[in-house]
Amino acid sequence: MFRLAHISDAHLGPLPDVTYRDLASKRVLGYVNWQRNRRRHMHDAVIDSLVADIKASAPDHLAITGDLVNLALDGEIEMAKHWLETLGSPHDVSVVPGNHDAYVPGAFDKVCRAWAPWMTGDGVNSPVDRNSFPYLRVRGNVALIGVTTARATAPFMANGFFMEGQAERLGKVLDDTAGQGLFRAIMIHHPPVRGAVQQHKRLFGIGRFHKVIRRHGAELVLHGHSHLPSLFTIGPRSAKVPVVGVAAAGQAPGGKHPAAQYNMFEIDGEKGNWRLRLIRRGLTGPAMPPSDLQTMDLEVPADGRQLVRS
Repeated sequence: MFRLAHISDAHLGPLPDVTYRDLASKRVLGYVNWQRNRRRHMHDAVIDSLVADIKASAPDHLAITGDLVNLALDGEIEMAKHWLETLGSPHDVSVVPGNHDAYVPGAFDKVCRAWAPWMTGDGVNSPVDRNSFPYLRVRGNVALIGVTTARATAPFMANGFFMEGQAERLGKVLDDTAGQGLFRAIMIHHPPVRGAVQQHKRLFGIGRFHKVIRRHGAELVLHGHSHLPSLFTIGPRSAKVPVVGVAAAGQAPGGKHPAAQYNMFEIDGEKGNWRLRLIRRGLTGPAMPPSDLQTMDLEVPADGRQLVRS
């Protein structure tokens, strides 16, 4: 059995010192939002408790689906790098960036340089950039496939973008890993599902992503962005693929969104007979550590495929 933990949207704080020059951009809106809302509800103590519980559970791998930072300040990006170092070896932790990690022009490139060890595919020695995605890591019988939807957007927008070039590369990776008999888990920040988030936060290229899944298949899609513990399915009726979201890792109890959670997936079996169990653990109040909130068996695409059931 392979055990895969999944967190997202840590929004690490506190913010480093901010200059007027830093705020001469879209960041001024994010800074106001942090001061009014996020700093009251996003807490490092919550993340620390969640991480401690994950480590105690000893998963085989940890997937992080974006938004490690808030305004993509240089100090935040460096702080997030140090945080990643505390989670374990880059071999055991995989990251894809979120919209907050690419908050302003140039931030995405800085993130790629700083977090490269956690966003590099197996056997790849070249620098990480936008064309490095999707990247592929194989751990046991699981293919971890990292997709990016992160891009700087206009003020009041938090959209993601899944474009044709990445779609073509993803299709090839899915075919290659299917040929190896691997369980294919795609990591993406924005939910590739219509109606999952508000219009100003949605993913452009949802139809393109669905087309890739219909043509090439997958066993699991992990996402963040919505700050909600969600479960959708995509793909043709005979081959539905579970698409699973998670509450924000830094969310304290008492906010408008669910308190911090993580997903733990237990993956067993082989091609044509995969078995997948999802266990959600999270905070239900100020008490620590997290507790089990939900356990469900998910039916994943296989020969004689059936819908996902909770």
